[in-house]
Amino acid sequence: MYLISISQQALKKLRKSKILAGLLALIMVVIISAPTISQTTENYGEALQKAILFYEAQQTGRLPEWNRVPWRGDATLEDGADVGVDLSGGWVDAGDNVKFNFPLAFSVTTLAWGGIEYYDAYKKSGQLVHLSQNLKWVTDYFLNAFANDTPGEYVLYGQVGNGELDHQWWGSVEVVNYQMERPAFKIDTSCPGTDLAGETSAAMASSSILFRKNGDTEYADLLVDKAEKLFDFANKYRGKYSDCLKEAVPFYTSNNGYLDELIWGAIWLHKAKKAQNSSYSAEYLAIAETEYQQMGKPFNYTYQFDDKSYGIYVLLAQETGKIEYQQRTEAWLNFWTIGHEGEQIKYTPGGLAFLAKWGSLPLAANTSFLAFIYSDWLQTQGKSQKAEGYFDFGVNQINYILGQNPAKRSYLIGYGDNYPHNPHHRTAHGSWLNSMNEPTETRNLLIGALVGGPDEQEHWADDRNDWVRNEVGVSYNAGFAGALAKMYQEFGGKPLTKVSFPQLDDEPEIYVESRVSQASKNATEINLSIVNKSAAPAQGWEDPLMRVFYTAGSNKVEDIAASATSNDCSIDSATVVKLKKGLYYTEIACGGTVIYPGGNEKYMKQISLKLNTDRATDNNFFGSLSSLFAKPLQITKICLYDGDELIWESDSAI
Repeated sequence: MYLISISQQALKKLRKSKILAGLLALIMVVIISAPTISQTTENYGEALQKAILFYEAQQTGRLPEWNRVPWRGDATLEDGADVGVDLSGGWVDAGDNVKFNFPLAFSVTTLAWGGIEYYDAYKKSGQLVHLSQNLKWVTDYFLNAFANDTPGEYVLYGQVGNGELDHQWWGSVEVVNYQMERPAFKIDTSCPGTDLAGETSAAMASSSILFRKNGDTEYADLLVDKAEKLFDFANKYRGKYSDCLKEAVPFYTSNNGYLDELIWGAIWLHKAKKAQNSSYSAEYLAIAETEYQQMGKPFNYTYQFDDKSYGIYVLLAQETGKIEYQQRTEAWLNFWTIGHEGEQIKYTPGGLAFLAKWGSLPLAANTSFLAFIYSDWLQTQGKSQKAEGYFDFGVNQINYILGQNPAKRSYLIGYGDNYPHNPHHRTAHGSWLNSMNEPTETRNLLIGALVGGPDEQEHWADDRNDWVRNEVGVSYNAGFAGALAKMYQEFGGKPLTKVSFPQLDDEPEIYVESRVSQASKNATEINLSIVNKSAAPAQGWEDPLMRVFYTAGSNKVEDIAASATSNDCSIDSATVVKLKKGLYYTEIACGGTVIYPGGNEKYMKQISLKLNTDRATDNNFFGSLSSLFAKPLQITKICLYDGDELIWESDSAI
């Protein structure tokens, strides 16, 4: 590893130089004590493109036409039916199938913040439309989740799905409703949640600013109105949401308390109201500054779903210019760089700022994102030396994530030549056996997902069983996307014309296995197995029906008797239908049976079909068949239907 020292003034000139901009990442500046790696720049346009694309793999509901993930399908269409509210939309949280609205709202706020700060970069890269579409997908869901916005009667749904049950089953989101009930859980005035309501308010307020910049004033105004009511709910009815919405524990417990989300919501409402109305009197900023006095002032952690303190420092510094907020911001960022009061973040041998084993990369990315924002603001205040130091930190961390590390591994799935393939993600894995280990290789590539990352000695393996290092999530990508937008703004890059997804292997997903178990002059018995290994997308059949086509010498339906038995499904009928002379089919319906890729007893149903020709009257029925065990009839084709829809047919006779 080689470190090169250069003045800040020279570095600034280099960054602005069109000729030398591509060499910037080769120069590591010794202004912090963190290890650094000297490498070339990355394609930040492609990385940003894919980081936003990831969110479309997390969508639930009836998917929109603009969803670009070919292996995803409609999912959770019945969510909220138990409470009479449409909660089908939104994003599932991570590699599971639960909608946890607390980290979900944090993700929306953070993504919107990146869109606001780096609006031109998003627009120039062609990703603004994708960011906006994905944000609206969730803000629409939040509008539904805020089921009662009447003061004094507030109701906000904050979770869909039981985390304990969900985490015991390894299957795709498209078929989760066949496996388990998905109850909706709420907070209300009798049992409130200031942190959940405050963060959801921040999500709507921040998104309103972005939509207003896009020219969608009507929708922006709606979001501001709902954000104000949510803030009123958060402020007047105080309490930790996880004390009331107990199903969020232990997954997303509010360990940090609710005061930071209350302040956070107030600041974002201040910014949203200021964008909406030039005569706004800054009352929400006053609330934020008053409540801030009661808040703890940490410096040795970072911005994440349960701790908005560091985002509060940055926003209050921007909004007021007061030295208190600058000092708090810089104490935190110095901890991550040069150290503060004798404390400093640990660095891995390859240069990753390592805070915790869970989400080591997303935590570094979140810090980088806010470091970029604060650095930009410092530049406007004429404090370029500090600004450059924080900027350099962010550049090094993002480049580490994208592959400038000792393993030369990109931790962004689908980016670069060496990236993870087996994240801890049920729908991407595509197991039909309710097994994390089968199949061995993940069937769908989860393009754009940022995995948790290595440990402090940079140990990492492409193992979906290691959910600490290979979990993905909507909160993992949020700050990362904003940081990538800044990197694109500074260094450029070229998004792909189209992101291509690899195809599944050649093994069919849906088919019927058949085996003749008995063949005589009088009867043919066939064992049939209906198999559903679907993963692109996963799907369930609620009305499975099979038709077995065959030829026989008889001209009369009455000459053939059909019967079907099964221990796996209830056989409604096994009827014989004549198509034309010598050509018949028998139709077998399994009423009340759902076949879906959800486990051994779910993905395959076995049926025994017996075709009997004892009643044949045609003396020439067996024609030239002379062998004692020759088949009295010939199976020519098997077709599988879901209701009236043909979903599979054999391509050869049995």
